[in-house]
Amino acid sequence: MKKTVLLSVLAFAVLVTACNLKVWEDRKGEVDMAKVKAAAMVTPHPRQLAWQQLELTAFFHFGINTFTGNEWGDGKEDPKLFNPTQLDCRQWVKSVKAAGFKLAILTAKHHDGFCLWPSAYTDHDVASSSYKNGKGDIVKEFVDACRAEGIKIGIYLSPWDRHEKTYGREAYNDYFDNQIREIFDNYGPDIAEFWFDGAVDSEIKQMYDWNRFYKTIREKNPDCVIAVSGPDVRWVGNESGLARESEWSVVPASAKNQNQIASDFEEGGFHYTKPDKEIQMYRYDSASEDLGDRVSVSQAEKTIWYPAECDTSIRPGWFYHENQDIQVKSLAKLMDIYYKSVGRNSVLLLNIPPDKRGLLHEKDVERLKEFGDTIREIFSDNKAAGAVRTETKPTGDNYEMTIELDLGSKKSFNRLSIGENIQNGQRVEKFALEVWNGYKWKEVERSTTIGYKRLLKFPRQKAQKVRIRIVQARYNPEISSIGLYNSSWY
Repeated sequence: MKKTVLLSVLAFAVLVTACNLKVWEDRKGEVDMAKVKAAAMVTPHPRQLAWQQLELTAFFHFGINTFTGNEWGDGKEDPKLFNPTQLDCRQWVKSVKAAGFKLAILTAKHHDGFCLWPSAYTDHDVASSSYKNGKGDIVKEFVDACRAEGIKIGIYLSPWDRHEKTYGREAYNDYFDNQIREIFDNYGPDIAEFWFDGAVDSEIKQMYDWNRFYKTIREKNPDCVIAVSGPDVRWVGNESGLARESEWSVVPASAKNQNQIASDFEEGGFHYTKPDKEIQMYRYDSASEDLGDRVSVSQAEKTIWYPAECDTSIRPGWFYHENQDIQVKSLAKLMDIYYKSVGRNSVLLLNIPPDKRGLLHEKDVERLKEFGDTIREIFSDNKAAGAVRTETKPTGDNYEMTIELDLGSKKSFNRLSIGENIQNGQRVEKFALEVWNGYKWKEVERSTTIGYKRLLKFPRQKAQKVRIRIVQARYNPEISSIGLYNSSWY
């Protein structure tokens, strides 16, 4: 039976791939340059810009699963099992802050429906647990720790609730909206990110009133970013923490999931998004190679600013499991993820799960410290600081231009950090890094999109003159930052 199902799945995958390729061929070359230029004018909302500038955010998966050993609970757990003996949210927050993280998200309620705060709407919560004889409040301890350490607050609230009896009926929308309000009223209003998981029940179909949930959050804090089943931030499409080689923050409006209600990114505006199913299959699947290429934006009725968040865990699982103490990601792996998330126009959301004590495990804390120290060591000495910068004017249909830097003397470097002024849009499609070798310009590295930040690694160079050559852009490029660094590792 399993083999038959597997073969059916594989056959379907081949068919979908064939359909995707056919759609690509049918639409190949259909580029409307007016729409491409219009996409270059799309800009982020101030809350999205502030979110992008965080670069590193932390996830704390903690709950009843920590004590049952599950990743997904079924909602039938005995709340008495929840009893961290040394809970210290300040230890969590201090650890991620020391590594350079700017925001932390707590799983206040996972799919099992167990609430880490004493909720007035359920008895599947800490008030029914053994922790502090039912007098504890993990969410309060978490937000207090964040405020004390100057870390922005994020809350994860799973829409899917396997414990709540109203799930699957309209009454559940009242229940869930009440919990959102409860979180803000009890622990807000300074919640900076609200995280809605996209996991759903395979049998019970719940029609979520997303528009209502979004409006509640906007009412409570207009500056709060709603991710990833939300209008402000999208899921990158994998749980490996890796962005695409070309990661566009500007994508067709129908890139929204069909079960989501998307904001039109105008003050106070919300509308239902109903993307065409065939186009959704080809271009807007979260696993697609490129969500914002010229063909995509040309075929879109509207493009929006919808940046990517790359989530992954420091361990194989999202919740703590003792047998994974020896499987903490290596420093080399974390650095590779950093280059391919933050360094590809995205924000990295790294999960570090507290253990049964209510502490981050010593091995995780040690790796976090190494991670933060390494990033600071690599990017602390900018060889381009103080360089004389000369720019040419953009020319031609591709807005080609060069930015030349005179470093003042020959300097060694093997890392490039470059960023666009995304307040005015994301525009660069292709660029190259070149060095002057005494008699001609030599190309060192070539890449695609830039966006908020692009990080490149390459063999060590030694030069006084360096230039960035914009090969292709959608409109006049605005390069806001260039950094050259010399790293001995990673």
